[in-house]
Amino acid sequence: MTYCVGVKLDTGLIFASDSRTHAGVDNYATFCKMTVFERPADRVLVLLSSGDLAATQAVIGVLRRRGEAEPINIWTATSMFDVANLVADAMRDIERRDGPYLDNSGIRFNASFLLGGQIGTEEMRLFRIYAEGNFIEAGRDTNFLQTGEAKYGKPILDLAVTPSATLDDATKCVLVSFDSTMLSNLSVGMPIDLLCYARDSLEVTMQRRFDTGDAYFEELKQRWIAGTRQVFHELPGLEW
Repeated sequence: MTYCVGVKLDTGLIFASDSRTHAGVDNYATFCKMTVFERPADRVLVLLSSGDLAATQAVIGVLRRRGEAEPINIWTATSMFDVANLVADAMRDIERRDGPYLDNSGIRFNASFLLGGQIGTEEMRLFRIYAEGNFIEAGRDTNFLQTGEAKYGKPILDLAVTPSATLDDATKCVLVSFDSTMLSNLSVGMPIDLLCYARDSLEVTMQRRFDTGDAYFEELKQRWIAGTRQVFHELPGLEW
């Protein structure tokens, strides 16, 4: 399984993904699920992938190849909506190619993506693209999107992630949501890839990976635990 989060704020975008893949309880591996297409001063596109690893890697491979060969591609598209359609087209092409063979083995095509970024003077945009190729876009009412094991981290994001939140505060909230998810589900695990994009910068300047034992992540986790316990101590007592 996986856990990926994309957040759209007034001041920027946040992307985070775990890197655990598995085919059974005794076959774990690590693969980066974040792909960045960047041309400074022109565009920043970020893809977070969820689902079957072979399918998602094939889709990304098609996008890269078409970026070198097709006239309309991820490097020439003039809007994020057009990029979302390019991703959807690549997904459908892979499904048409591999779907019948997967069906013969009783397996469904399973690949989905979070796509976000900014092109030129267009506003930042954030999409969730489903396995069928259709997609939804984040807005002010729903300013974060998730894919994969979303249920464990969503309550934390619901509490603190609003469009007016700062990049710093929202990023800490996203990381806490990952800790909550990893605590509750063994199919999500380190390393965590994180990227923050500042609005209108058109370049990536804030990106890092948190591996097992990372000092900052451990401190954040321990402070969250201590703070949560303190809040419970301070809640009014129950009268019987």
